[in-house]
Amino acid sequence: MRRTFRMLAAAVTAAALAVGVGVPAAAAGSSDMALRKALDGVVAGGDAVGARVLVTEHSRTVRLRAGSATLGGRRPVPFEGRYRIGSVTKTFVATVLLQLVAEGKVGLDEPVRRYLPDLLPADKDAITVRMLLHHSSGLADYVSTIPKGADFVRHRFDHYDARELVRRIADRPLVFAPGTDWRYTNVNYVVAGLLIEAVTGRPWGAEVTGRVIRPLGLRATGVPGDVTRVPGPHAHGYERVSPAAGPVDITELNPTVADASGSMISSDADLDRFLTALTGGRLLPARQLAELLPRDGDPVPYGLGIFRVPNSCGVTAWSHTGEIHGYYTLALTTPDRSRRAVVSVTTAAYPLPDDSPVYAAVRKLTDAALCG
Repeated sequence: MRRTFRMLAAAVTAAALAVGVGVPAAAAGSSDMALRKALDGVVAGGDAVGARVLVTEHSRTVRLRAGSATLGGRRPVPFEGRYRIGSVTKTFVATVLLQLVAEGKVGLDEPVRRYLPDLLPADKDAITVRMLLHHSSGLADYVSTIPKGADFVRHRFDHYDARELVRRIADRPLVFAPGTDWRYTNVNYVVAGLLIEAVTGRPWGAEVTGRVIRPLGLRATGVPGDVTRVPGPHAHGYERVSPAAGPVDITELNPTVADASGSMISSDADLDRFLTALTGGRLLPARQLAELLPRDGDPVPYGLGIFRVPNSCGVTAWSHTGEIHGYYTLALTTPDRSRRAVVSVTTAAYPLPDDSPVYAAVRKLTDAALCG
């Protein structure tokens, strides 16, 4: 939830149970060997329990997995398993808000106060809808107010109200004047979720379900609300509550702690289908899709809900990552959708250390997917 940008920013500036390779025999080659080596590297450093990748290159698909579904177990990570996608939720939320823009119900450059007049104090009146989606609002983040470590584990089933999350930071000074800088901030999308509800009269999750999940047939995807369990087959995620303590199973928690910034659940296949449909123009008119996507040459590689990410071969790629207690996710596509990848990792620590080998290994994994 709070470190989604770390791996992407780093790009800009033993081996586990190797089980299950879902690739046609004729497709195996050096690129698949690079994928396997990189995937094994994700779990080799001890910060990840299991990892899985789905790679699509034109008409062929590669599925690989490493590690185990539970810490110390021998059951493999399920290929069709579901997991918490963290901040990849933001791309779903941005899509719905841009649909409302296309329908004339929301103005991108209108102030947020037009739709939520009582949510933020007067010194935040200059914040626009665009600034929320672009992370240029200047709002402080609420994440620093959430319990950490053992305290979070004790309170992991607590319900969080979206308006209350915003109230925690509403009176804090702006980090910068709205629209003058960029800072990845989860509260922007909590406000965006409230804005969707204010305009439509329905919770943001209901709008995501009706406008995106059902039309695309994303059967493994959902907005869980207060449901604490991950439904269906899934691997377990873990958290270390202190440097001296062993990992604690954190799979079950109340996802309202992330709300519209990162509470959704999905699967590899569903995220691939969503990103393909979105970038292919099935969910947004051309004008709104152009707003969503980051432009080459922009000083900040973020559009209105999606990143532009670098790689070793210079191929343009659009992506979002997500990190929430126990889970790390990345979904990625080239503009023509000929090369795509979804990476899902169950972690042994949250948040992952800044120097975690998971980040470098995932970078190698996506390089192999795009450049192999």
